[in-house]
Amino acid sequence: MTPMKISGFGRYLPRRIRMSLELDAAFGEAAGWTENKFGIRQRCVAAPDETSSFMGAAAARDALAMSGWESGAFDVLIGACGVMEQPIPGTSVLIQNALGLGKSGIWAFDVNQTCLSFLTALDVAAMGMETGRFKRVLIVSSDIASAGLDMKDPQTASIFGDGAAAVCVEKGDDRDGPGLISRCFETYGEGKDLATLRSGGTRIRVEDGFDALVEGSHFQMDAFGIFKAAARSLPIIIDKVLGEAGLTRETVDLVVCHQASQPGVEHVRRLMGGDPARVIDLFATVGNQIAASLPSMLVEAHATGRLKPGTSVLLLGTAAGISAAAMVLRT
Repeated sequence: MTPMKISGFGRYLPRRIRMSLELDAAFGEAAGWTENKFGIRQRCVAAPDETSSFMGAAAARDALAMSGWESGAFDVLIGACGVMEQPIPGTSVLIQNALGLGKSGIWAFDVNQTCLSFLTALDVAAMGMETGRFKRVLIVSSDIASAGLDMKDPQTASIFGDGAAAVCVEKGDDRDGPGLISRCFETYGEGKDLATLRSGGTRIRVEDGFDALVEGSHFQMDAFGIFKAAARSLPIIIDKVLGEAGLTRETVDLVVCHQASQPGVEHVRRLMGGDPARVIDLFATVGNQIAASLPSMLVEAHATGRLKPGTSVLLLGTAAGISAAAMVLRT
């Protein structure tokens, strides 16, 4: 158990809301088709001036204000984005500068595990606190899924939304108080082709031609293949982290899961049993926000008064790779 508490929460949603009725027309389908098929009514879409770093900094400011930390009074900024704003330098650096801390020297770096980047960053923060490296950590997740969607593919174009979320995490000293109780991460590289975005790195190059770059910039996903992989791995890791925390699926207070898809959230609800209201679910209004999804749901839990002192929270999700992760927090 790592004594730590989240002292600040923040999120940012882009100004523009794209309704599913708009997508119905784009797909050449009857009104109501997108919502009926994918379970999503609306999602937010970032404008050109709402970059990943802009949104991330906005969410971070809210989290910092709530925490009461003075400007720059933290040890490290961890960028936990599914897709970088640009390959070099990382999004964390851009966020640090956007916060007016470009001359501060505060360590800023990025971790990436696509949709699980926030849980990975939270784990890194805990390890830093366990070793005495960190006392205060700012974690920011910000993603613009709309930048990589192929409107000829309703399966992916329908379910994603843009947004950002941030949390301030402080080292604690009470092992019976708030903290990270247990965690588990697994990766199965045999699923590497189930979700891909091939452009933006070194795989597709300028000499491959414009058409190759454009094609590679479209996110591709085998939704059913990912669902099957998640169905195999999630029950095992859920029971593992709950068991280590002295909890069961029935006794954990709250479930914060990645909003991968409507079937994905429903699957988690079925796995957990008991009161379905324990599972935070905003998929119909924000969609899959990639790495920003999990922290956004955590912010929602706080905003709605569901993170009371002593609350046990199961966080879980899957990511491209295929990876799966779960952890238990006590607030």
